[in-house]
Amino acid sequence: MTWIVVLSIIVASALKLLITTMPTPVVKWFLGKFELHSKLEPSHASIKKDGKKLEGEEKKKFISDFNEATFLKKYYVHPGNEQSFLQPETIETPYIISYKRGKDEIKLLVYNYTDQVNVVKQYKKKVEAYSLLSDSLQKNARFPSNLK
Repeated sequence: MTWIVVLSIIVASALKLLITTMPTPVVKWFLGKFELHSKLEPSHASIKKDGKKLEGEEKKKFISDFNEATFLKKYYVHPGNEQSFLQPETIETPYIISYKRGKDEIKLLVYNYTDQVNVVKQYKKKVEAYSLLSDSLQKNARFPSNLK
């Protein structure tokens, strides 16, 4: 009976030590699984605007600006209301970013407005929407946002 208590204390202590001192790459990987505004890599993403593919420095600059953008807020997408986010009533044509994370193909629709940048993330059968602040992305915009 004493051995069981001693062994369980040793196992619990080792488990606590392992959990509290996880290596940084493991923690980043775990947090990346739940991240809404994930960072993009130019080599893994393709970007289109008005049917034209962005390449070279223009692509790197856009991805850099997108990665450095500040997360503003998340919008709740009601089930059955996804189309209003995927095809909003706006004149602005979105940047379409496609990339693969693991087995999942992810598509981002980026709408630039003068006051914010709206992003619609589509993967599997889920749709998530959120807004960002980025001076460099917003400076090319022509219209104010219709989402508040």
